[in-house]
Amino acid sequence: MQFPFFAALLASILHVLAGPDHLAAVTPFAIESKRKAWKVGLYWGLGHLAGMICIGILFYFFREIIPIEKISEFSEQLVGFVLIVIGIVSVYKIFYKKKNHKHLHLHTQDPMIHGHEHQHLPGGDHHHVHKKEQKQSNLTSFWIGVLHGLAGIAHFILFLPVLAFENQVDAIEYLLGFAIGILVAMVAYAFVLGRVSMLTKTDHNDLFFNGIRLAGGLFAIIIGLYWIFYAG
Repeated sequence: MQFPFFAALLASILHVLAGPDHLAAVTPFAIESKRKAWKVGLYWGLGHLAGMICIGILFYFFREIIPIEKISEFSEQLVGFVLIVIGIVSVYKIFYKKKNHKHLHLHTQDPMIHGHEHQHLPGGDHHHVHKKEQKQSNLTSFWIGVLHGLAGIAHFILFLPVLAFENQVDAIEYLLGFAIGILVAMVAYAFVLGRVSMLTKTDHNDLFFNGIRLAGGLFAIIIGLYWIFYAG
């Protein structure tokens, strides 16, 4: 790999981590997901790339027909509203008392005893709810990533170097580095949040754990409000 790859890698990592709206969208889900938090970051990164590819294709082939800037502006406003909803739901979960209870489980692949929430059904049956919630978090993160990819003209600026390369190999390396950088940055961020969340929950420090959840929810709400009223 040559300079275009590493330049794009660094640029995309900075692009992800320097965007508070990116981090705010993933934070509540990563905190709730704990051990599987890295998947939340991965799905957001894939969605972000998909959104950027879609807006890039629209701009390249239909820039004279489709109002790309209007689509981008609408996506920016929608991102703000989505962040607010994510934050409100995250804060609500802290104070909402589920009609669930916990059982202790021993995982053979990871020798640690911890609690899982169960939801009781009529007739005395019960089932786990955390797997379903994890899938929902992953899908939600993906579509939020798509919205982020569609929002903002800054993505075009990041792709401009591709037009300046003299050969196709450099252009491909730049695009590859950009894609890998986005995935690595958000997966790493979500992974760290998940580990912190998991440790606080494992130590039965519910006050600190709920404090992290509250901070993540408020972070999403504040960034959402800013995105709607000031950044849009």
